[in-house]
Amino acid sequence: MSWMFKLRGSYNSQKGIIFGIIGFLVTLMIWIFFTNGENPIVPGGILPSPFKVFGAFGDLMADNELFKNLCLSLGYNFGGYIIALAIALPVGFLIGLYPVVNAMFKAQVDAIRFIPLTAITGLFIVAFGIGASSKINFLAFGIIIYLTPIIVQRISEVSDVFLKTVYTIGATDWQTIKTVYIPAVLSKLSDDIRVLTAISWTYIIVAEGIASQGGLGSLIYNVGRKQGRPDKTFAILIIFIIIGLIQDRLFVYLDKRFFPHKYQIKEKYSSKIKEPGILESILDFGIMIFVWVSLAIYVLLAINEVYSFLPKGIRPLEYLFADTVWVIHTIFISVIFYKLWCFYRGFKNKKPKVATT
Repeated sequence: MSWMFKLRGSYNSQKGIIFGIIGFLVTLMIWIFFTNGENPIVPGGILPSPFKVFGAFGDLMADNELFKNLCLSLGYNFGGYIIALAIALPVGFLIGLYPVVNAMFKAQVDAIRFIPLTAITGLFIVAFGIGASSKINFLAFGIIIYLTPIIVQRISEVSDVFLKTVYTIGATDWQTIKTVYIPAVLSKLSDDIRVLTAISWTYIIVAEGIASQGGLGSLIYNVGRKQGRPDKTFAILIIFIIIGLIQDRLFVYLDKRFFPHKYQIKEKYSSKIKEPGILESILDFGIMIFVWVSLAIYVLLAINEVYSFLPKGIRPLEYLFADTVWVIHTIFISVIFYKLWCFYRGFKNKKPKVATT
């Protein structure tokens, strides 16, 4: 039992699961204690009981199109990330790699971080209107101003050992960028993007407040202030937490797939990949199944968008994601191409080589 109070002590995955469940139950009991009864310690208008909050999910599904609003928020959020990465990566690399670009624009990029984003929503309405484009570009801008300086910093952190090695073997500038800078920066940037996930979901409230055309941010405003339903508000907050946890776990899964070297055992005589715990293995397997099932569902729904075969001509993708449906197509088509490339690479590596004389 000494591990429980040891400074910076460690514990295995089994203990983590057990005490995690205990911690959740303790938190739930405290919540019930403060909100239970006819005259609770904390009024229901401030903190409703967990029973009311969990019951509010059914009301949200029945009265507020919860699933559709969730899909819209996912479309806005992922669309913002796609645009932000498409802009921040080349701009960050140019500023980080070339001194003349760095001297001209680094100070400006650093200064943009101090702009209060909530004060410039009007500019995005003028530039992009009040539709999905305005919301997605607002979120993209919010991610870009944080992500670009991080990319520049990550480039400066690339070890000189790798650079001297490629220069020694006569690598060109492009070969150095491709084999050293890009892998080194992206492997660290994956962790930075995980942190930015929380920021993007924070700004979703502001983005969806533009003309209130749907989404969880717009919904939480309507049920909280207009309908006076704090139980629904807390239910939506729980959904935000669940989405964040799933996204975080998905990023970890992708990080292990693309950058396995980060999970090597740091020992003198071993370079094996660290074996995951029971819970991690279960979660990773669940994510893998989720990805394949999602791909299968997407292919069927995408075919239905072109050749409608569902009753009454229903098109679920268009209905759920509206103007953000291009984001879903972009993500899933990218995943399909990646899977095909992995299949091709595996087939090519297994292909027997013909012996030459």
